[in-house]
Amino acid sequence: SCQTGVTQWIAACSGLLQTTAVQGQCRRMLYGIFQRHKAGQFQLSKSCGGLIQANGAVAQQNRLFYYTNKHLSAKDSLQPSEEKVGAFTRIIEAMGFTGPLKYSRWKIKVAALRMYTCCVEKTDYEEFFNRCQMPDTLNSWFLVAQLHVWMCLVRMKQEGRTGKYMCRYIVHCMWEDVEQRGKVMGINSVVLKEDLRSMVENFYAALFGYDEGILSDDHVLAAALWRNLFNRNCEDPRHLELLVEYVRKQVQHLDALSGEDLLLTGEVSWRPLVESNAHSILKPISPVYNDEGL
Repeated sequence: SCQTGVTQWIAACSGLLQTTAVQGQCRRMLYGIFQRHKAGQFQLSKSCGGLIQANGAVAQQNRLFYYTNKHLSAKDSLQPSEEKVGAFTRIIEAMGFTGPLKYSRWKIKVAALRMYTCCVEKTDYEEFFNRCQMPDTLNSWFLVAQLHVWMCLVRMKQEGRTGKYMCRYIVHCMWEDVEQRGKVMGINSVVLKEDLRSMVENFYAALFGYDEGILSDDHVLAAALWRNLFNRNCEDPRHLELLVEYVRKQVQHLDALSGEDLLLTGEVSWRPLVESNAHSILKPISPVYNDEGL
């Protein structure tokens, strides 16, 4: 009878904790209570009674987690972030191989190279250096290119496994380009190797900071730009304001582009650093067709 009562307690507590963020942890706690109760160490009612409060909240480690009886509709349900793939595909990808993609790898690599070329050739670096008062060096060029590559990565990761494969090749093209530019500039091979190692560390740290900034408010994004793009050396807050606006409008502009076209062509256009018409920043309206498709 005690085991039956314990089972009912666990079922009731699990039902209350379905919508909380600590579901797994509380279930482990309840499992530990069940084991200790069988050993007769303390009473079950006293232990579980401390978990469930009368006001409909679960108090655990001085934090309140409220639950709700509202069910998500089909429209509000969370969509899976990963594409559904078979067991064989998961096995070969776990071994380090690439599974089947939406388009051929050759086309994706060509599109990735073209997209990286757009990040390098279609960006006015001189305007960035002048308006943001950045030194005209290889490191400054890399920081600006890194920002545009990150925006392309954010856009292409929305295209599933094929887009993620394209992101890997974009980064590969970037490191090859940086190494070749360093050799052309006559940088010593040992010094260039050390610089590349430092650039790799800063690149992945910048990706984390930019991702946090684009998902947060402008203050967090400005802090990420101040740390990564300006190297903590920006005395004029107007420069940060200009770059925050630039990143927001570029990400919005990339979101408006067709994912199929990006996967096949890799052609990306960039908005100017300073807009002559502020209303042009808005996302373009989708075209409306009549009954004849015109």
